[in-house]
Amino acid sequence: MLPKKTRAEIDRLRAEIRGHDRRYYAADNPVISDTEYDGLMRRLKELETEHPEAVTPDSPTQRVGRAAISDFAAVRHGAAMLSLDNVYTEEDLREWHARLMKNLPPNENPIFIIEPKIDGLSCALTYEDGKLMRAATRGDGETGEDVTLNARTIHSIPLSLADSAPKKLEVRGEVYISFSDFVKVNEAEQMAGREPFVNPRNCAAGSLRQKNPAITAKRRLRFVAHSFGIWEGGAAVDSETAFLRACEAFGLQPVEHDRAESLENVIRFYYDFKQKRLPRLAFAVDGIVVKVDSYAQQRRLGFTARSPRWAMAFKYPAQQASTIVEKVEFSVGRTGTITPVAKVKPVFCAGVTISSVTLHNFEEIERLGLKVGDQVLIERAGEVIPKVVKVAADLRTGQEKAVVPPKTCPACGGKVIKEEEFVAYRCDNPSCPAQRKRLLLHFASRPALDMQGLGEAVVDQLVDLERIKDVAGLYELKKEDLLKLEFFADKRAENLLAQIIKSCGRPLERLIFGLGIRQVGEKTAETLAQLYDLEGLAGASVEELMRISEVGPVVAASIYGFFHSPETKKLLERLKAAGLNFKRSEKKSTSAKFAGQTFVFTGELATMTREEAEEKVKALGGKASGSVSAKTAYVVAGADAGSKLRKATELGVKVLSEKEFRELTAGL
Repeated sequence: MLPKKTRAEIDRLRAEIRGHDRRYYAADNPVISDTEYDGLMRRLKELETEHPEAVTPDSPTQRVGRAAISDFAAVRHGAAMLSLDNVYTEEDLREWHARLMKNLPPNENPIFIIEPKIDGLSCALTYEDGKLMRAATRGDGETGEDVTLNARTIHSIPLSLADSAPKKLEVRGEVYISFSDFVKVNEAEQMAGREPFVNPRNCAAGSLRQKNPAITAKRRLRFVAHSFGIWEGGAAVDSETAFLRACEAFGLQPVEHDRAESLENVIRFYYDFKQKRLPRLAFAVDGIVVKVDSYAQQRRLGFTARSPRWAMAFKYPAQQASTIVEKVEFSVGRTGTITPVAKVKPVFCAGVTISSVTLHNFEEIERLGLKVGDQVLIERAGEVIPKVVKVAADLRTGQEKAVVPPKTCPACGGKVIKEEEFVAYRCDNPSCPAQRKRLLLHFASRPALDMQGLGEAVVDQLVDLERIKDVAGLYELKKEDLLKLEFFADKRAENLLAQIIKSCGRPLERLIFGLGIRQVGEKTAETLAQLYDLEGLAGASVEELMRISEVGPVVAASIYGFFHSPETKKLLERLKAAGLNFKRSEKKSTSAKFAGQTFVFTGELATMTREEAEEKVKALGGKASGSVSAKTAYVVAGADAGSKLRKATELGVKVLSEKEFRELTAGL
């Protein structure tokens, strides 16, 4: 029997810890230190260890209660999770408002709820009898992935709700990470030799889909509620305002929100929020969400096939900032191409602090008229790498310096050349360490040999310590070689060696692409692999190669030159000895169903990888592209689709959901 005094202490500790969780994760206003918090948690764990009968599923100690999982099960949502339509201009928002008013009775002016559009990952939480039973990603809107174990580690997701909650509630919201925690995660990733996350949204998505909940728990993810899909039992709510108020009463953190009585007030809020509040936010926001408040009016307005008619995301355009170019550095790529990068005075723009800006090539520098010391306008939109939009030449002092292409490689001191038919300058030294590093990363990348765990930090050490000199050296690594690297222990070394061995079985097209032959991309590599085995390709003449439809004179010369280099011949001998697949790939039997049609994929697919989806298109005679144009036949939109979906809408390109795409390719 649990003593009353012990029960009282356990209840007090749980209540106190939950209160501190709300202050830290919901209000950003902690009142105790991490050390003090850890002390409370430690005491609660001690009591629960001594009295296991007192442990309950919703105890704060149970947030990471089970081992890592091998896969995420597919789950169907109780009600479809539709996506929001987007607008970027005041004019488009007014058009949306005009459509609303046509579908409402005369003189029935709606009240609007305005919320920040948090740049995170959609998640649905299902509570039954007040207990968290399931958490699922949005997926394709009908089917998502079960991420319950990981969601339980998020402190702003209550494991149980107040007694006033409905008998069954599926609450929907956004999982995200703060800027400060995002920086800490990336620092840890780099220390471990892994690639850092591109932005906070990718970090939140990757963390929620971690196969080890203990890792998710360390990432300090947060959750805010913005809507619901199922509400069964309990007192019903009649508006967004009432729902968000109820969330607080249940113990959920509702999204920050404001009310507006007119469209003009919404537009005024949009600009005020951008100017006054957006720069001070601790997390990424890319616009505002405008909703009709009344549920009765929402029901009257209804839905399209993809989106509610009563809500709209009013997004901010690409964000810009002014800064100073302090210097221009030169980066060396895997083929020796030298790319100029502007180091600018750090400036906050689009949710991140920017200190480096791409200049693409020296022709772009000439077009901009850019000099070191110039004040420039930079722009960043979503995940796009920041770029220079304009140079303020009228603000020059005369102290600015011209940017001159280097005559020697900044990495190895080798000769720099500019071939007549190309824009880029290139290091002509095949032994250049910077080229070797980039080539190794390319060789191990997902579209090539796909060696998970071989990130930039690992490659840097392998090259700098002269453990390997080329890609064949990867297959000659021993466990003791890896254990000499920083942050490597037995398990990590064994995992990487297993990935390297596994890569031997990849199809030939991925090996050809991974070799880094100039001008040879994934599509050309696939064509070559269906026509030759690797030794046959190595012996092909320029004339023979030029008879291939995808191969012109420049590409043919590049392939021929690569394979007739003495270094390449030695490399191929070592790769063959290592057991890599040199066999010609069977030409995939294709149907003409999609002949002449181009597909573009955007957003996150729930039931297949993007590579698998593109393979389906190719197998049916179609083409997969990375950009949308008027010639695009279909855009397939997964969860959190971005600018490609918007462009498709603007161009009138047909948009398919993931479900519709599966139906279109059924039987393959």
